[in-house]
Amino acid sequence: MSDLLEVANLGKRFGGFVALDNIALSVRAGERLGLIGPNGSGKSTLVNCICGTLRNEQGSVRFDGRVIDGLPAHRRTRLGLARSFQLPRPFVSLSLMDNVRIPLLYTVEARGAHRAGAAIDDHCHRLLREVGLEAKARALPRDLTQVEMRKLELARAMAAEPKLLIADEAMAGLTHSEIEDILALLVRLNEQGVTVILIEHIMRAVMSFSRRLVVLVSGRKIADGLPEEVMRDPEVERAYLGQ
Repeated sequence: MSDLLEVANLGKRFGGFVALDNIALSVRAGERLGLIGPNGSGKSTLVNCICGTLRNEQGSVRFDGRVIDGLPAHRRTRLGLARSFQLPRPFVSLSLMDNVRIPLLYTVEARGAHRAGAAIDDHCHRLLREVGLEAKARALPRDLTQVEMRKLELARAMAAEPKLLIADEAMAGLTHSEIEDILALLVRLNEQGVTVILIEHIMRAVMSFSRRLVVLVSGRKIADGLPEEVMRDPEVERAYLGQ
């Protein structure tokens, strides 16, 4: 597998605070990568620099063979880089159907797909069906449970037909069975060819999903490798697990 995402010597400061310190990271096409670290470790800052909502002062980001430094977030999304948010951000006044239609129109169709209206509707229904929400296609986000909101957030991200999906704490606050539902959904997406980076504090979920694990602490990458080996790393135990 080739590298889909390459982060080289990435650095980000907020005033005198070093949020990211010389981060190097590569993600292969088709990979399932877990990104963990304590609060304040730099995970969100790294994702924001990758996705274009923040600009890095140092280093570069290459996606699918193209340097994307300086590109705005929506341009990166159209290239196939999508994310879901820890706090779902649906269009609250629009139906679930329209919530997935909008990213479809402004990403996939903007690439020149130009599907007919009926084909777009069919695709929206398929996306909702994949996350178990097709029966609520005409409902509003306020009518959803917490886990259904997380599934809608993932459906909205998938509407952009990404090559890489960054799932940011998609399981926070969910029950054991709900976590299993989200894990199963992410695995299915990966099996369909979507590369997935999972950012999560629920360790059993991370260990179950990930085939490789990266650990950030205080803006530095301290470990990168097979999950079982990473979790036995003494520096990870001290810094992340508090042992």
